[in-house]
Amino acid sequence: MINRQKIYLYLICSLMLLFLNNGFSQKSNKAELELKRKEIQKEIKLINELLSNNKKRKKAVYGDIETLNLKIQRKEELVKLTNQQINILNDEIKVNLKKQSELNEELLNVKKSYEEIILKSYKTKSGKSRLMFLLSSESFFQAYKRIQYIKQFAIFRKKQAIKISALLDKIKNINEELNTQKIQKESLLEVNKSVKKSLEVEKNQSNILVFDLRKKEKKYIKEIADKQKISSQIDKEIERLIREAIEKSNKKKNNSVTFNLTPEAMELSKNFVLNKGKLPWPVIRGVVVQRFGTQAHPVVKTAKIKSNGIVIATASKEKVRTVFEGVVLSILQFKGSNPTVLVQHGNYITAYKNLAKVFVKKGDRVSSRQNIGEVFTNSSTGKSSIQFSVFQNTTPINPLLWIIKM
Repeated sequence: MINRQKIYLYLICSLMLLFLNNGFSQKSNKAELELKRKEIQKEIKLINELLSNNKKRKKAVYGDIETLNLKIQRKEELVKLTNQQINILNDEIKVNLKKQSELNEELLNVKKSYEEIILKSYKTKSGKSRLMFLLSSESFFQAYKRIQYIKQFAIFRKKQAIKISALLDKIKNINEELNTQKIQKESLLEVNKSVKKSLEVEKNQSNILVFDLRKKEKKYIKEIADKQKISSQIDKEIERLIREAIEKSNKKKNNSVTFNLTPEAMELSKNFVLNKGKLPWPVIRGVVVQRFGTQAHPVVKTAKIKSNGIVIATASKEKVRTVFEGVVLSILQFKGSNPTVLVQHGNYITAYKNLAKVFVKKGDRVSSRQNIGEVFTNSSTGKSSIQFSVFQNTTPINPLLWIIKM
């Protein structure tokens, strides 16, 4: 018998925990979706600024399509997120409507019970009636019982009045919550309607630009191939410079593939790893327009591109900053490319490519978020961007796993 009671108690507790966890999970999910929605809206705002800057040029290039397609992609994500928020609100409204119905039914029953009490009380409201009720007792014990009954009746009547007041408060709160949820839902529906309308326009713009691009596709494929060639040369030079630094740290042992670190550098490397996923962006504002690894070109789909880092589009004259403290390992520049700054953090290297200005020199100690240069703006396309890479010794690794999600 005791074991059965324990099982029942365990099942009840489990169900209560499950209910509470679902409630917390939904609230957490709702807050998370709202945060993501605001992040995407900020990103779309920056993309609009970038497109606005590009419109100042007379001649459009495939970079316009790339930025426009990114905007379309983000807006589609925004619509999806907003739909998820609307679904959560629909569930919450459904739960609150059920609560409202249950509370109204309970209020009706309590009011009915209270009316019966008031009626009984009215019939015996005079002091004379209560006195006659007591005097008509056949014994002292019966008289005592009747006094207790009168007291309990008065207490019960008071409790019912308090219960009605509490139920009215609950119904008022539910009604207010429902009203807020309905307003939020209407607002989100309006947002979605507006975003979907602008999406149609932007998709048509993209299709027109793509049609124009196809006429000059061979020219753009060559441009992409030339850029890839320069990018590959920079990557090889970065690898060579890192290998040289590794050999130097190992007293020129040619077979070494990792840095021989001092205790201070080992601590720096350890701290760098501890900050994985929490490192700041190399620019204060930006949008990732090219991801890490081999991928199809975002516009000219027949062309393949390989990236040892990520490309972040940003505003003109934006300052480039370090993501972590370290030492400037090298500053690289050769014909056909813009300066690249390499910063060493133990056995990790961060690379900041495509700079217009450089504010540091080789051997400088730099702190986290220190400005080391200014982003380059292409005069023919109007685009400002930086390529950011992370290396573990000579191996390139995905920077998006290291920087904080914006």
